[in-house]
Order: sequence, then C-alpha cells, then structure tokens
Amino acid sequence: MARRPASLALRLTVSIGVVITVVLLSFGWVVERSINTHFAQQDVDELNAVVQSVEQSLSGRPNGIDLAALKLRLASAVSGHHAAQFRISDAEGNVLYATPGSDLDSFARLASPVNKVDIDSVRIWQDKGQTYRGAIVQIRQNGSSDNKPLNLAIATGINFHLHYLESFHSTLKLITFAACLLAILATWLAVYQGHAPLRRISREIRRIKSDQLHIRLDPRTVPVELTELAVSFNDMLDRIENVFRRLSNFSADIAHELRTPITNLKTQTEVVLSQSRNLEQYREILYSNLEEYERMAKMVGDMLFLAQADNNQLKPELVSVDLVTEVQALFDYFEAWAEERAVSLIRKGPAICIQGDRLMIRRALSNLLSNAIRYTPSGQAITISLEESAHDRVIIRVENPGLVINPDHLPRLFDRFYRADPSRQRKGEGAGLGLAIVKSIIDAHGGTITAKNESGNMMFEIVLPK
Repeated sequence: MARRPASLALRLTVSIGVVITVVLLSFGWVVERSINTHFAQQDVDELNAVVQSVEQSLSGRPNGIDLAALKLRLASAVSGHHAAQFRISDAEGNVLYATPGSDLDSFARLASPVNKVDIDSVRIWQDKGQTYRGAIVQIRQNGSSDNKPLNLAIATGINFHLHYLESFHSTLKLITFAACLLAILATWLAVYQGHAPLRRISREIRRIKSDQLHIRLDPRTVPVELTELAVSFNDMLDRIENVFRRLSNFSADIAHELRTPITNLKTQTEVVLSQSRNLEQYREILYSNLEEYERMAKMVGDMLFLAQADNNQLKPELVSVDLVTEVQALFDYFEAWAEERAVSLIRKGPAICIQGDRLMIRRALSNLLSNAIRYTPSGQAITISLEESAHDRVIIRVENPGLVINPDHLPRLFDRFYRADPSRQRKGEGAGLGLAIVKSIIDAHGGTITAKNESGNMMFEIVLPK
C-alpha cells in the first residue's frame, strides 16, 4: 500500500521548526562561547597583572638582598588577586618563592615556558578537585649581576567560572527547548491560518454539484499565489460543463434517434400480428424491419467508433495513401447516386500521397462527399480540390452549393446529433454522426477540419500532415 504523503502544514512546520531550532542552538552556542572567552580574558588579564607585580618586585634586586624582605615584596604581588598563586624558580629548578598554600610543582614540571600570557598560551588543569588556568613565564631580573631568567609559574582558580558556565548551559538548554516549542507552535498556527484560503476554496468546490456547474471561483478574492489555481479550476469547470452539456444532449439525441426505428418495428409487428397475411406481405414487412435493423446497427457501429475515438483507441495504420486514387474511387462509388440527383463530381489539384490509414481516410472523405451530394441542388457540381502547402501539409477541400448554414452553427457541425435547424429535424438519411466521425478520424491523423460558407457554397477544409 502506497504511503500517504505528509501534509503541507506538517512539511512547512517541520522545515521552519528545524531552521528555527538550528538558529537558536547556534545563537546559544555563540553566546556561551562568548561568555567563556570573556572569562578566559579576565583570567589572562589577572595573570598578567600578577606577572607585572612580580616583575616589579624583582626589579632592581641586588645580589645578596635580604630574602625575608624579598618574600614580603613578592607576597604583596598577589594582593587583591585572591584566586591567584605563583611559584618562582631559577634555571636549576630551585624554588625561590611560592605563595602560601600553592602546589604548582607538577604543573611547573609538565608545562613549557612561554614568552607571553594570552588566551592561546594559557593551560587548564585540575589538581585536588580544583581547576586552574595558568602558564609558565620566563622573567629577567633587572639590575642583577646574574642575568639568568627565572621561571614564574602562575595560575588562578576558575571553579567559580566553570560553575557559572555549567549553570548557564543548563538554563540555556531549557530556554532554547522552550523557545523551539513556542516557535514550532507559532509556526504551525501561522501555517494553519495561512492555509485558510485553501480550506475556503475547498468548501466552495465541494458545494459544486452536477446541477451547479455554472459556479465559478472569483480569482479576485483569493491570495495572489492561488490566483492561477482558481483560473485553472474555472477553465476545468468550463470544459466539464461543456462536456456534460454535450453528454446530456447526446443521451437525449440517442433516445430520439433510436425511438423512431423501435417505434416503427413495434408498430409494424403489431400490424402484422393483427390478422393473417400471405407470404408476400410477411416478406415485405420483414424487409422493412431489416432496413430499420440496418439503420440501428449502423448507428451503434458509429457510436462505438466515436467511443474508441474518445478513449484514444483509434490507432491509424499508416501507409502511403494516394489521394487522387481514393477520390476517384469514391467518385466511381457515388456515380450512380450523383447521376440520379443530376450532380456533377469534379476533382482538382495534383497527385498527392500522404501517410495515413487508407480505410479511415476513405471513410472521412466518403462521409463528406455523401453529405455534399445530399444537399447539392440538381444541375450543380461538387468539387474536391487537393493542394500542398508549406510545412509539409496537405489541404483537402470539399465544396458544394446548396444549404447555407448560419456562421454561429458552423463550429458545432461536428458535434454528435447536432442540428443546425431549430426544428431539430434532419433531412434525408443518417443519424447525425457522420461529421463527428470525420473529425475524430482527422484528429487521429494529427490534422484539423473546419467548415466555412464561401460565396454561398458550403466548404469543408481538411489540413493533414503529409
């Protein structure tokens, strides 16, 4: 079973929610990193202040100075820096001074001396449950005859900073989580509200029934993004209404066309059964019934052919078709009927061959020619002209004088059972499907057919690809 696609509201909510979550997490990471950098810079500034105080305490130290006085001066170097501690040792590793309570021996053995205390040169380590940030700096004693550098191991405790960052991190996670939930909820509400026009359009579409196909959506009352949708839906309704109307008329016309032969058959059968008759009378009635059966069979066959055309099941078997030969064959076939009606048949144009289905092309031309003979007055002529045009096209014109049709009715001549006359009565034989069949055949060959009134003559013009 195919999985149903996710709704538009869910897709938009998830997409926007992911973006908002990433933005909030990134913002939180930047804030946390900025605070951490700020604390680190504060520690570096404090360490540099202690280094300067130590250097000042050691400056101008003469050889043989009182060690007790030196320790007092060094002890005052960390005055005001409660978390700071340092350790001074000479090049041989002998400790000259260390702040009370400090234990920087392990750090002094592992760390390498640096020239400057900054964020990149300090190191962080833990000792006895305490976390420190510090560095080892080489300093020189100004004014001393011994110019060997001293190693100053300096550190400051950062437990307070770490506790604050941990608390801030937890609070930031909670705030970010809550902000993401609120943002996703607000996004869903905004998307739901934004889809209100779609729901309104859906309600309007649902109330359109088969007897309300005249209802249309007003593109001016929908958002700009849905204007094209409304216009396309109205166009679709136009086509559906047209097809539905034609289908309704088609059904009514089928009933009308079938009712006459069925009524004739029923009446004749009732008459023949009303009394005994001789063999010849029965034979005449059966022949009459046979004509009605043939008429209905032809009508049903034509309807099946049009049904195939509607379902795109007409697949022409393309062969080379000589139009002159086909037209001449039709002239020979209709010659007796044309002579009976005193109608002349004329062909014009050069010999032209096309790729098409020979039987279909012959049937289309036969329908047009039979219609022309039926409506052409005695003593007049029917002309079939052939012409080659640009872009590998062939034009076939069937022209005859006689019945002139109102131009408003010309586009609908190819509708099934359509009557151009208001009385809806058809002269002569036929069920009114001939021109519809012609159009379906021409469409199957990728061509077009139009009906025109030219100087009192009726003309059908067919354009086919060569």
